[in-house]
Amino acid sequence: MALPNGIVESTHELLDAQAHVWNHIFSFINSMTLNCAIKLGIPDIIHKHGKPMKLSQLVNALPINKQKSDGLRRLMRILTHSKFFLKVKISEDGDEDKEGYCLTMASRLLLRDEPLSMLPLARAMLDPILIDPWHHVSEWFQNDSSSSFVTKHGMTFFVTKHGTALWEYAGIEERWNGMFNEAMASDARLVVSILIKECKQVFEGLKSMVDVAGGTGLLAKAIADAFPDLKCAVLDLPHVVGGLEGENNLSYVGGDMFESIPHADAVFLKWIFHDWTDEECVKLLQKCKEAITPSNNNGKKVIIVEIIVDDKKEDHEATETKLFFDMLMMVDVKGKERTEKEWAKLFFAAGFTSYKITRVLGLRSVIEVFP
Repeated sequence: MALPNGIVESTHELLDAQAHVWNHIFSFINSMTLNCAIKLGIPDIIHKHGKPMKLSQLVNALPINKQKSDGLRRLMRILTHSKFFLKVKISEDGDEDKEGYCLTMASRLLLRDEPLSMLPLARAMLDPILIDPWHHVSEWFQNDSSSSFVTKHGMTFFVTKHGTALWEYAGIEERWNGMFNEAMASDARLVVSILIKECKQVFEGLKSMVDVAGGTGLLAKAIADAFPDLKCAVLDLPHVVGGLEGENNLSYVGGDMFESIPHADAVFLKWIFHDWTDEECVKLLQKCKEAITPSNNNGKKVIIVEIIVDDKKEDHEATETKLFFDMLMMVDVKGKERTEKEWAKLFFAAGFTSYKITRVLGLRSVIEVFP
């Protein structure tokens, strides 16, 4: 093949390029087959079986057309290749079906009753509400919409002074509001379990903390339980915290984080800044700084849990996942994932003097920002 620069590529290079294009064209199949497994409840059925499950047993246990058993075999084959299931030998004499499926760590995180289940997050992220805007990204590049989500769902007229269409949509669509809150709560369970175990020092010495945009308060409640002397407040939009009642050292506040944040020793924000533009992040950081001022205690700070991109020590898959998140922010809201240099620029622009990064949450980091 002669390319524009006149270089003739080898057959091997040409076919490698073709395979690369194919792989990216069809990479959506990974998400859709996973979504299918979730909807059919395959992880829970295998888990309930208690031992490696034969294909025939899985067919009989699933609410599917039994004539489509070969389709299920093919579905399980790609999910096994994707490391959501393992196929193991079963020693039973006289039985032609000598292999069975068992769970991996990844599929265990998709069990309905798993305490750290990511099932609600997977359901929300693969819902048509968030998937459909991807078909309008090229159109978004050519129009004046704030996001492809707006281009698809036409939410521009709902956006308030500090609003993003995705949150406004949740305010009027009860199903999506519940689904999104459950998704964020499921992520909070996993994050807080690691924070309390691996980052206890981040919260030690604090007397009060506000979890900004903390949803239904699952993370704040876990921290409040782990640190009984720490008073925790959850700040979120009225339709999110409406009807929620505090207890002991946990309380709820309805409001707009861009308008006011209750005073405290620390302000905690998980997965918040990546939803917003740089200008909005600086405004929010300034509100955080006001909340921990006057600072007569050196321990006062802002605690952020977010992705930091461009870590040269990471492998290809980790970098790719972070870039996936960056595109997700562009398509569904109007924010982005940031490099350490970009984070530092925001912190200093908002009047903070220093920060500390602790890489303890896999693809995300804990960033402590000091006034």
